[in-house]
Amino acid sequence: MTTLTHDQQVTRQRRTGAGLAFAVVAAASFGLSGALAAGLLDAGWSPGALVLCRIGVGALALSGPALVALRGRWHLLRSNAGFLLAFGLVAVAGCQFSYFNAVARLPVAVAILVEYAAPVAVIGWLWARHGQRPGRVTLTGAAVAIAGLLLVLDVFSVGSVDGIGVLWALGGMVGCAFFFVVSAGEDNGLPPIVLAAGGLVVGTVALGLAGAVGLVDLSATAGDATYNGVDVPWWLPVLALGVFTAAVSYVSGILASRALGARVASFAALLEVLFSVVFAWLLLGQLPGLLQLGGGLLLLTGVVIVRAGEPRVAGVEVVVSG
Repeated sequence: MTTLTHDQQVTRQRRTGAGLAFAVVAAASFGLSGALAAGLLDAGWSPGALVLCRIGVGALALSGPALVALRGRWHLLRSNAGFLLAFGLVAVAGCQFSYFNAVARLPVAVAILVEYAAPVAVIGWLWARHGQRPGRVTLTGAAVAIAGLLLVLDVFSVGSVDGIGVLWALGGMVGCAFFFVVSAGEDNGLPPIVLAAGGLVVGTVALGLAGAVGLVDLSATAGDATYNGVDVPWWLPVLALGVFTAAVSYVSGILASRALGARVASFAALLEVLFSVVFAWLLLGQLPGLLQLGGGLLLLTGVVIVRAGEPRVAGVEVVVSG
C-alpha cells in the first residue's frame, strides 16, 4: 500500500479540482453546439457548411497556441501523422458532420441522447474486438441504456421519428465512441492543445476538399439566424461555434480526461446531455416529451451503470465529447 505525503495529496486534490472544472467547461461548450447549429440550419445553412466553419474557426483559434506548445518538436507530428489523420477524420469531422445532420432532422435533445449511448458502444467494441467480455453489472447497464434509447426514439409511435435523422445520430455516436477510445492516451507525447488543433486542421482540410469536389454540400446564407424569436447576424453563432464549441471544448475535454481518468471523466461527460437540453430550451424553445425525458433518464442511468461496472476499460481514458 502506498502512502501519500501531504504535498502529494494536495497536488492530487488540485489536479482533481482542475479536471472537474475542465470537464464542466467541456460539457457546457459541447452542449451549446446543437442549439447554435439549429438556428443556422433553419436559416438555410447546410450541415457540411456548419461543420466546416466550426472546425475551421476552431483550428485557426488553436494553431498559434499549438505551435507554442510544440516548441519545435516537429517529430511528434511526423510520428503521429496516422493517428492525427484518423482523429481528424473520424472523431472531429465525421462525428460533427453526423451530429449536425441529425440536428437538422431531430430535436437537439433527442440527437444528443442517441449520441451519448457511445460509452455502451465502446464496451461492445472492446468485447467484439479484444474479447473483453463485460461483467454482469455492465450488461445490466447496457440493457437499461437500450431500453432508454427505445423510449427516446419513441419507437412505439409509428412515424414519430425521422429514420434518417436517427441514422445520422448513430453515426455521431460511432464518432463519439472513437473519440473516447483514442483521444486521452498520453503515450503519443502530444500535448492536449496540439492533439485538438491537429484534429481540427485535418478535419477542416478533409471536409473542405470533399466540398470542393461536390461530395458534401457547403451551402450557406448571409441571413440572420433566429433564436427564440431574436434575430442575430450569422457570423455571431458561427464564431461561437468555432471558438467555444470547437477550440475550447476539445482542449478542455482532453485536459479533463487526463486529469480525472476514465471513471470520473465519463460521469462528467453526461453533463453535456443536460447542457444540451437546457440550451435547446433557452435558444430554441425545444423540450423533449415526457416519454422521451423518461427514456433519457433511463439512458443516462444505463450509461452510469455500465461505467460503474467498468472502472477501467483496457487502459482507455474516456473523455467528454459532442
